[in-house]
Amino acid sequence: MTNMMEHLRTVANEDGAAILNTESGALSTLNATGAYVWEALQRGVDESTIIAGLVQETGESPEVVATGTRAFLASLKEHTLLTR
Repeated sequence: MTNMMEHLRTVANEDGAAILNTESGALSTLNATGAYVWEALQRGVDESTIIAGLVQETGESPEVVATGTRAFLASLKEHTLLTR
C-alpha cells in the first residue's frame, strides 16, 4: 500500500513512536494509535486491515476509524514520511 523510506528510523513503545529522518535530521512523534498504524505499515499491512484492527481494539465505529486513519495517512504523506 505505502512505501516506507529507507532513511527513516523508528523507536516505538506503548506510549507512541519517534521517527527520525536520517537525511534531514527531522524528528516526528506519534501517539500510541499513530504508532500502531506506523508499525502495521512497516509490516506491510494494508489500510483496510489496519482499520479493522483499530475498530476491534478501540470499539469505535468503522466510519470514525476509517476517517481518522485516512487523515493520519495523508498527514504522513504530507510530512514526507510515506511516499505514496
